[in-house]
Amino acid sequence: MALNYIWIFFILVAFFIGLIKLVFMGDVEIFSQMMASSFDMAKTGFEISLGLTGVLTLWMGIMKIGERGGAVKVFSRLIGPFFNKLFPELGKDHPAHGAIMMNIAANMLNLDNAATPMGLKAMKEMQESNPNKDTASNAQIMFLVLNASGLTIIPVSIMVFRAQMGAANPSDIFIPVLIATFCSTLAGLISVSFHQKINLFDKVILSYIGGLTVLIAAMIWYFSGLDKDQIQTISSVASNVVLFSVIAGFILLGIRKKINVYDAFIEGAKEGFSTAVMIIPYLIAILVAIGVFRVSGALDWIISGIEWAFNREGINTDFIPALPTALMKPLSGSGSRGMMVDAMKSYGADSFVGRVASTVQGANDTTFYILAVYFGAVGIKNTRYAVVCALIADLVGAIAAILVAYLFFH
Repeated sequence: MALNYIWIFFILVAFFIGLIKLVFMGDVEIFSQMMASSFDMAKTGFEISLGLTGVLTLWMGIMKIGERGGAVKVFSRLIGPFFNKLFPELGKDHPAHGAIMMNIAANMLNLDNAATPMGLKAMKEMQESNPNKDTASNAQIMFLVLNASGLTIIPVSIMVFRAQMGAANPSDIFIPVLIATFCSTLAGLISVSFHQKINLFDKVILSYIGGLTVLIAAMIWYFSGLDKDQIQTISSVASNVVLFSVIAGFILLGIRKKINVYDAFIEGAKEGFSTAVMIIPYLIAILVAIGVFRVSGALDWIISGIEWAFNREGINTDFIPALPTALMKPLSGSGSRGMMVDAMKSYGADSFVGRVASTVQGANDTTFYILAVYFGAVGIKNTRYAVVCALIADLVGAIAAILVAYLFFH
């Protein structure tokens, strides 16, 4: 239901702003631009789905091998106690546990191509035990919000963009991004736990969160002593070794269980293909709405309003030129990347604005894309409070990114 209201809001706001620009500002091109954007975004949505088809086919096949080989039991031993607290309705040894852990791990390693198929696999497994098939379950909401918060340990792609834009030290945003994305994830976890009455002070939850905090702190300490080339090399090698180790490990588990590994892969691959086809209309719908909203100039008006309010209160507004990246990030990953690059082009990669934009870009994930793809893949129509909690995580992540940037760079 929330996506319905958001979709209507984007379209109608774009329409009325277009009318204002046409009638009062004489902009005769605005509706042509919005219609061109709608066609472009529809094409983009199909191309993204087409690109996902091969990746989904591959990883759904790999996941099926792992499922048949007993990977779920292995992962359940590792994170079962924690997941039993966060996803109580799934129960022990639920098939979704393995896919959930693989998805979160892939996101942390910035492996987008692997994270999405694993996430869709987890959603489908959770949907099997969901009593109301058109309504998001508690477990699905918790999982989606954790995804939208976008916890990433090493923001490799952002560092690459900074290097291309001539930053003297492209990895100088590593620690600020890690702090901001951690704040975003905690905010998402707390907001969902509040709705679901999950006790975050439970000793099991505290021990796992405490362990993750220690791990992140250790990585901050380790990577802060390396230069950009070392960070990029280590992150690239480690990510790909981990990823291929998963593939090899699943195959070895399948051999140990004496299953037909090839047939298991084909069966999973077929599921991946059908899933990719299913998400096309959901993805095109949300991308078209976001496209016309952006082209209409609605974001520019919102940013102008925020700048006016901050100036009135005497608050420093040096971060305002980086705000388009923050506002675009929940809507469009490619759009926010473009605005981050534009900020670095206009002000310099090593400027305060360039660093704020880079930090904001890494603070969370593309919420509405995730909502459309993950819920669309399993036919969820009633998203309940998922959108609100995901946007809370986005807001906290953006605010944390700006504050941390002031602390480190201003």
